Amino acid sequence: MTRVVTALINDIPTDQRVLKQVDVLKDLGCCVTVVCRRRSSMTISVAGLNVFRMRFIINHGPLFYLSYNCRLLLYLVFHRFDIYIANDLDTLLPNFIISRLKRKPLVYDAHEYFTGQYGLEENSFAYNTWTRIERWIIPGLKYMITVNDSIADLYYKQYGVLPVVVRNTAWSAASVKPVKRTDLGIDPDILLAVMQGTGLNQGRGLTELIDALKITPGVHLLLIGSGDAVREIKKRINDAGLSERVTIFPNMSWPEMISYTMACDVGISLDKPSSINQKLSLPNKLFDYISSGLPVIGSALPEICAITDRYGCGITVDEVSPGAVSEALSKLRDNRELLSVLQKNSRMASIELTWEKEREKEAELFRSVIESDSKKAFRN
Repeated sequence: MTRVVTALINDIPTDQRVLKQVDVLKDLGCCVTVVCRRRSSMTISVAGLNVFRMRFIINHGPLFYLSYNCRLLLYLVFHRFDIYIANDLDTLLPNFIISRLKRKPLVYDAHEYFTGQYGLEENSFAYNTWTRIERWIIPGLKYMITVNDSIADLYYKQYGVLPVVVRNTAWSAASVKPVKRTDLGIDPDILLAVMQGTGLNQGRGLTELIDALKITPGVHLLLIGSGDAVREIKKRINDAGLSERVTIFPNMSWPEMISYTMACDVGISLDKPSSINQKLSLPNKLFDYISSGLPVIGSALPEICAITDRYGCGITVDEVSPGAVSEALSKLRDNRELLSVLQKNSRMASIELTWEKEREKEAELFRSVIESDSKKAFRN
């Protein structure tokens, strides 16, 4: 049995992309170990999956990243694996070092354009550190995955490496039972919007969304997830007197989160092009909304527009401002015929944009990695 280790800096119960990766590897007959950081009390139990969750006293800044990478390196030194997977740049260096020392294949899954993150360039030490690691390792990679065509093209232009594009499409939600709106205490005539994810951070349009609610009656918002902007947003909601119109939930497992999402009328995705990473992003929540049969109100980013234009499943706003977001919400609140058409188009799009179809590209790549390692072992 092929032994695979996959490392991530987040917590496994809330990382959909890595959970999907684990499913692919298990179906290929691999024994999978996940090394991650314990961020919540949520647990996960999957047959054939070993999970090593590390706790840290410091959870941000240079000391955290140094601690994480040192502990990951030590773990990889003293455990035997046939394939190493690094999820994002902050786990790449230890995996690269050990895969070279042990002559085993390395797969790099870039969940985003890491060095193009919002605010990273302002921190010259962090930016230079991550950029040097990227420039040293990526040009020599044989196996690399990323999340969309725009980011893949950027890596190719920069390093001459063309990653396999595996979009983070959602699992089918057909078997998920929606939460009843009556259980949420929300009138059926109210437009129920949702914004979800583990990245409810600065630059995601949360402030503009809350300000839009102040001038848009007849709309209720569900916020589901976590992020560095949540505390500030809670205060903003209270200060604006919107506590009765915004319901906030913590991180949930995917099926539980989707059960709430499916009860809504529209999904919100308002990432701002404040960095190259966010400009080229294709948010996970977009596919969750489509899987749930919801149309999208999204910022006019290239990858979002490519989806909404092709499938006719949403409205994009040219600028992420309270006025523009309010106008989009009002349009769907007042024009239920348009809302119904967009919902129908989203349900049609969900037939094609499923993980069940997208996963085959990842499975094909890992088959080639396993086959390559097996041949090497046979020759040795």
